[in-house]
Amino acid sequence: MRIHIDRHETDAGIVRLYSQQGFSEVPESAIARFELDDYVPPPPAAPVSEQAQTPAPARDPKAILRDAAGKYQLPASFVESVAKVESALKNQAISPKGAIGVMQLMPGTAKALAADPHDPEQNIDAGTRLLRDLLMKYNGDVAKALAAYNAGAGAVDKYNGVPPYPETQNYVDKVIESYKQAGGH
Repeated sequence: MRIHIDRHETDAGIVRLYSQQGFSEVPESAIARFELDDYVPPPPAAPVSEQAQTPAPARDPKAILRDAAGKYQLPASFVESVAKVESALKNQAISPKGAIGVMQLMPGTAKALAADPHDPEQNIDAGTRLLRDLLMKYNGDVAKALAAYNAGAGAVDKYNGVPPYPETQNYVDKVIESYKQAGGH
């Protein structure tokens, strides 16, 4: 008969056999030989809670942009044009002024939109929702909506149009040009 033991000790003709359950003592004459065990137990499985915490692979920003554009009924190429000009579609982008992520949300704007700007899904959803809201506020005037996205609605309202800030004027032109190149009207 074979039995599995973790270790053994011999003392005065008695062998003590140790296993996880404890130990047994047998006369040394009852043992034919000790063999190496070639069984190697598999590594223990990770607890379910650790497996559940493994993050899913990050989704492609373009796919997230398409989904958000559909959700808010905006042309996907328009939302993508904004994201390209804002961050070149980079999730980790942070501007010198502190705007974060693909849609370059300022922390205060992200908070007002109840979004984590570091989470690409929330960032893109919130930025797309903001674009839609600005387009509605300015009755579909794309230039005013883009200027408000860049410089804030207060600046657009103050100047009753695109404010005379070179950065904002260049931004509006770049987004519209990118949109036209993507096939937008």
